[in-house]
Amino acid sequence: MKPRSARLAPAADHAKEKRETAAQRLAEQQERLRAAEHQLSELQRYRAEYALDGAAAVSVSALLNRQQFVERIDRAIAQQLFEVERQRRLLEQAGASWRAAHARERALDSVIGQAREQERKSEERSEQNDIDERMQHRNPRRRS
Repeated sequence: MKPRSARLAPAADHAKEKRETAAQRLAEQQERLRAAEHQLSELQRYRAEYALDGAAAVSVSALLNRQQFVERIDRAIAQQLFEVERQRRLLEQAGASWRAAHARERALDSVIGQAREQERKSEERSEQNDIDERMQHRNPRRRS
């Protein structure tokens, strides 16, 4: 029969794969959040620039068009704010998933380490018993 540490090794390998997958998802989610925040800042910058450039509208229709356009930008900003918050929630979930996978991997590594230590001690005891037994047969005690 395999030692306990060897029987646990596939579970540890699986936990490592899960942690690596969770780490990859976390990195991807961080990138999605960064992209969403960048897009939001670009929209906000564009709106600020557009508001400054159009202060001197030529006609009423041009002023109305400008106002409608600014409203569309404002709606896009509101949607992007929602998207940024959604990406933040997803990032929190990905982080929690990674932390759980990491904790499981560490726990399994700890259990395997303890099992190996017990196996080592058991092997040392067995070797010591063998040595003791050989020494008894080699030097029989004399009786008086």
